[in-house]
Amino acid sequence: MSTRAGQHVATVLAREQVSPHLVRLHLGGSGLAGFSSTGVPDEWVALVVPGQFQSRYYTVRAWDGAALVLDVVVHDEGLVTEWVARDCVGEEVVVTDARGSFDPPPGAGWLMLVGDLTALPAMARVCESTDLPTRVWAEVPDDAGLLHGYLPEEVDVTWSASPEDGSSRLGEVVEGLTWPEGPGYFWMAGESAQMRAIRKHLMRGRRLGSHEYDVMGYWRANARRQPRSVDPGPIWRAGKAAGKTDEQIWADYDAAQQRQQQDEANDG
Repeated sequence: MSTRAGQHVATVLAREQVSPHLVRLHLGGSGLAGFSSTGVPDEWVALVVPGQFQSRYYTVRAWDGAALVLDVVVHDEGLVTEWVARDCVGEEVVVTDARGSFDPPPGAGWLMLVGDLTALPAMARVCESTDLPTRVWAEVPDDAGLLHGYLPEEVDVTWSASPEDGSSRLGEVVEGLTWPEGPGYFWMAGESAQMRAIRKHLMRGRRLGSHEYDVMGYWRANARRQPRSVDPGPIWRAGKAAGKTDEQIWADYDAAQQRQQQDEANDG
């Protein structure tokens, strides 16, 4: 693994089973003394667990200046799933400095958040940090009652069950939304292929500007639900500098995701 700046060794202080598909890790130790948080509510870090050299990306659920909390979605299989399924307290992991993308435009009067279980930590942080009227649509594999209290009680949440075949109905949810009046901000995260289709709907159907939404692919259905593996920030900035359209930039991002997936398959 590279020893680039911005990487920190942390110790697993505690492990909590939030729900059958969600595990909370509390990370701490002197190695986090130089950890850099953006404060952006959907910020994420790269995580490398013992016995692995490849990183996987997770939303920062909380950071208090000393302890870092990550909520890890447990899939059927994967680099982190097997490790986090056992008692990992006391083991050391590597995390990078955080990066985020949530950025409502000035004058936004409302927020709409849509996502599956992988998006829930980011949606929770957004709800906890905003004063704007917020609606949430969450698709989860667990009984929503098990996640009671995960989102603030005052937030308007629509829960739905994830299809048993591993697919998602969030595309239908987005197409059927009733949009509030006036300017606002739409944020969504979930399976990458579905996110591409939703971006097109927002750009072509809703005709939203790039500053009015953020739609992120966190995992791939044909890649065993691996979390986001490419930082979109540099791709976005390079695309804008080159004069590319939003659609072209997102195509570049999806292509980078596919190259990363192929590289990992070759490494394996």
